[in-house]
Amino acid sequence: MGSIPDCVLRWSGQRMPVVGFGTASEIVEGSDFFTVTKQAVLQAIKLGYRHFDTASLYGSEQPLGEAIVEALSLGLIKSRNELFITSKLWCTQAYGDLVLPALKTSLQNLKLDYLDLYLIHWPICLKQRKEGVSGGKEYDLFPMDFSSVWATMEDCQRLGLTKSIGLSNFTCKKVADVLSIAKIPPVVNQLELNPLWQQKKLKDFCHGNGILLQAYSPLGAVGTKWGSNRVMECEVLKEIAKVKGKTVAQVCLRWAYEEGVILIVKSFNAERMKQNLEIMDWSLSEDELKMIQHIPQSRGIQAEAFVSENGPFKTLEELWDGEI
Repeated sequence: MGSIPDCVLRWSGQRMPVVGFGTASEIVEGSDFFTVTKQAVLQAIKLGYRHFDTASLYGSEQPLGEAIVEALSLGLIKSRNELFITSKLWCTQAYGDLVLPALKTSLQNLKLDYLDLYLIHWPICLKQRKEGVSGGKEYDLFPMDFSSVWATMEDCQRLGLTKSIGLSNFTCKKVADVLSIAKIPPVVNQLELNPLWQQKKLKDFCHGNGILLQAYSPLGAVGTKWGSNRVMECEVLKEIAKVKGKTVAQVCLRWAYEEGVILIVKSFNAERMKQNLEIMDWSLSEDELKMIQHIPQSRGIQAEAFVSENGPFKTLEELWDGEI
């Protein structure tokens, strides 16, 4: 299987493995999410994964942190420095005065002194309303003050609490808005990217500004409420996989790797975890790349929850700045 190659983050000089292990998961009723996640991370470390992606929203920071502690005690890794750990600032904390406390909470959950990468999860702010009669949580939507939030993200890096900072789900326009006020530019923009949503315009813009793209849902997030099987059932990808003697998942991941995109793969199945790493010793032909290039494009994750008549984005067109 071999080791996972890494790349250099332009604005910090850090090295980041090009394949990361994702920990976003829907809790299955009756299952022990904490134990399942912790064991999956330990299995991933045994297989050679060294890059792990979490977020305060996911609820996976604590099991990831416990897995790191156990991996050290078992000798699976010699030091925390062997790992690259990413977490994300959730929308309810995306205010200038809340960024630093949010990061400190994530570090406490993870039992770490620093992150390797801290991302703004979405370019919008949420504020909880007073609980209604039902007791359910409801939120109002507000525009993000990029200047104050990004300035505090920069402070977090200067303080050594994170080695690099970046974005997630930001369009070309919103990335440009951050770049216009940044003293420390973002190193990464994490977003939905796969053969059915190739994000060429955004990739060219970000790469042109020294920002790497990181792909979540590179297989379409099949089996989740936010994803679908459209990528895995794509006939073009099935045809290529059959010819290559590979899985559809491996074709998708190899394609993104050849596009210069960092991958966040997520499977808690041991065999698929192993297969997701077996993409480095073969390549797609020019004809196969052209076949993928001509697949009809459409966004899978719409994020309708961030669209509201009373919020900063009244339509999906506004949320995505026409990139839909």
